Amino acid sequence: MKGQLGNMMQQAQKMQEQMQKQQAELANKIIEGHAGAGIVKVLMTGKGMLKKLDIDYDMLDGDREMMEDLIIAAFNDAQNKIVAETQGSMADMMGGMQLPEGFKLPF
Repeated sequence: MKGQLGNMMQQAQKMQEQMQKQQAELANKIIEGHAGAGIVKVLMTGKGMLKKLDIDYDMLDGDREMMEDLIIAAFNDAQNKIVAETQGSMADMMGGMQLPEGFKLPF
């Protein structure tokens, strides 16, 4: 029993190190979000920091409300990609390990 507990602790520590490494890699990644068939593009870091906003003003015809909606949609697109990438990397790291319902990583 004592050996199993020690083995589990080592596995947990290894998993934590892998998680930290993946979080650092994601933080340095640049994610692109689009809206309106490319009228609005945003570049964000994996931590959700906006790095660049590109708007094709010629396509908007001065419609301020549409521009605001497209900016929000592009931002949300990038955020959704960040979440999907995070979940994908966590699933890869967990290797099919089943967690109790409602249990989320990272903590």
